[in-house]
Amino acid sequence: MQTERIVFLGTGDAFSAGGRFQAAYLVQSAGSTLLVDCGSGVLASLKRNELAAEPIDTVLLSHFHGDHFAGLPFLLLQFVYVEPRTKPLRIVGPPGVEERVMQLYRAMYADSAASPLPYEIQFIEAKPEEQLAIDGFRIGSFRVPHQEHPPSYGYEIRSEKRKLVYSGDTGWTEDLVEHTESADLFLCECSFFETRMPTHLDYPRIAENLHRFGSKRTVLTHLGQEVLRRSCEIELEMAHDGLVVIL
Repeated sequence: MQTERIVFLGTGDAFSAGGRFQAAYLVQSAGSTLLVDCGSGVLASLKRNELAAEPIDTVLLSHFHGDHFAGLPFLLLQFVYVEPRTKPLRIVGPPGVEERVMQLYRAMYADSAASPLPYEIQFIEAKPEEQLAIDGFRIGSFRVPHQEHPPSYGYEIRSEKRKLVYSGDTGWTEDLVEHTESADLFLCECSFFETRMPTHLDYPRIAENLHRFGSKRTVLTHLGQEVLRRSCEIELEMAHDGLVVIL
């Protein structure tokens, strides 16, 4: 039976609460590797977990806040100097993904960005009305209430036998109920406990709606300081850097 292996490379918020790395999740399936979000500490986390970057075929970005894509310039240079790459790298994200990624790369490494990379980057804009078929995965996006322009996405990631749902950063939306139906794993952001915001989730709201999620397993991630401080009150599974889930 086909299995997926998900490695939680970064489970912290933008402020690296509790010393956690920022958002990054490695999905390994049948010879293909997908990196979901790419926070600034992605290389450190890969190396701490004794994982190579080279197998990554596709990077899937939920939105363009730094804690979700600022690791990309380091990854691009890793593929030049440390793990030389010749095969293409796909980067998938909301509209404007190529402009935003290359703008960041030029801002951080202007000298390197002035020369062509020795491998091709294939930029793909995800659209909620379309499904992408990439290396054995079927990827569907849905808009979530976080960053408006360009939009923020959550994702359904399907393989032959498994369904993974990633909320990205989001406030409460009924779409989470719809998209978690029959999911094997739901990676759900949980930035706050006592604070309630329209652009992030808090633990009480997640707990109130847990019975409505159709996922077999829900794991809280993107954990903020409020959540960590009150972890003894949380009954749901909380992710940690280095967690490995086999589906």
